[in-house]
Amino acid sequence: MDLSQIETNLQNPDFQYRLKAISALQDYPADIAVPLLNRHIQDPEFLVRTFVARELGKQKTSESFAALLQIIKFDNTPNVRAEASNSLSLFGQISASHLVQTFLRDDHWLVRRSILAALVEMDCPEEVLEVCMLGLESDDAAVQEASVDGLGWLANSRQSGAALSQLLNLKNSEYEYIRVRVAYALKHFNTPQAKEALAQLRQDADHRVVGAAMENLIS
Repeated sequence: MDLSQIETNLQNPDFQYRLKAISALQDYPADIAVPLLNRHIQDPEFLVRTFVARELGKQKTSESFAALLQIIKFDNTPNVRAEASNSLSLFGQISASHLVQTFLRDDHWLVRRSILAALVEMDCPEEVLEVCMLGLESDDAAVQEASVDGLGWLANSRQSGAALSQLLNLKNSEYEYIRVRVAYALKHFNTPQAKEALAQLRQDADHRVVGAAMENLIS
């Protein structure tokens, strides 16, 4: 799509045209694409804003980084903030502290799970541990479960000791869904403490916990 057609489509009241125009900007350099994308970070259609957030992640400039931070802080739709978080992570280590701050500030489960997954993908064990500890204090079960899974990912990292210590505490959680995730997470650790904890979970009062702890026991 040529640039004049993109600019025309971006003004079209039918958001489908705006979506196609936003997608077409991926074929243009940042000095052309980013200013046009920035004009639509407050587009009335959340799908357009989602596309804008996605495309900004492909343009590695200070302007696109700043625009993504603005979206993450001020957009009123969790899907858009989650997409912006994913895009921000594409900038690498420089984005890690911003993602942790967003996790602390934004308590929506979709945003938090997106950030946790992004930090795991970025191989940032310290930040993963930090957000997992924050996530475990959440009132949202999905965030709690993702945080337990994140602790399991840390098994082969320099934060394995801290992660295992937390999992050993969580094996006695009053919530069966937490104990289920703990059983899966502990399997990533090849230590006597982890094996002992798994043995205890195989005697759990809840059959779902027992099933999780027993899974893959016989190969």
